[in-house]
Amino acid sequence: MVGKIAEIFKDGLWTKNPGLVQLLGLCPLLAVTSTATNALGLGLATIAVLTISNVLIAMIRRLLREEVRIIMYVIIIASVVTCVQLCMQAYCSGIYETLGLYISLIVTNCIIIARAEIFASKNNVGLAALDGLANGLGFTLVLLCIGTIRELIGNGTVLADLDQLVGAWGADLKLTVFPSDKGLLVAILPPGAFITLGLLVALKNNLDNRRFLKRNFKKRQNEETSISQNSEN
Repeated sequence: MVGKIAEIFKDGLWTKNPGLVQLLGLCPLLAVTSTATNALGLGLATIAVLTISNVLIAMIRRLLREEVRIIMYVIIIASVVTCVQLCMQAYCSGIYETLGLYISLIVTNCIIIARAEIFASKNNVGLAALDGLANGLGFTLVLLCIGTIRELIGNGTVLADLDQLVGAWGADLKLTVFPSDKGLLVAILPPGAFITLGLLVALKNNLDNRRFLKRNFKKRQNEETSISQNSEN
């Protein structure tokens, strides 16, 4: 069981990260990541929707008929999104007004439906919840990385307007590196989102390739050592 849980989190956070590997949910990923706060707000909403919808689908998976399962997935996801949307409107009205339509569009996010079909409909409630949490965290981390990089380069700040998400104390966490008029405008425009995402994907692929080469090198060394020892014997 521990190995299964570790594999779920490894896949969600790195190996099969929905943002960097599967490239799912690119519309919100590229549209709302002009600041770290916007990215974090949408990421937290996605985690909530993904985890809760996975749990609900896993609970009723044996009752779903094959021909209507996708329709039921959408109904469940839409209901959960509505609840999350109302909660954000009540408790985080500032970030809700900023994100606006993109909260509602979580219903059509490919990540949610994909996890429902691939995992939640085939596993128990506990594993489905962990899968939703892992993939939600993986997606949120990508959002946050892109938002932080774009905000820093474009505006010279990090976590500006965080008070809209967490309350007044969040204003104290704002970091100003340089004046906003000295920022690179393209970073907070749509091309900046594509460029940043591309660089993150390239970085991940490079790290994976290095790890693969290092692992193969050690494997060859062990094989050569084993052959040498057998020859001596």
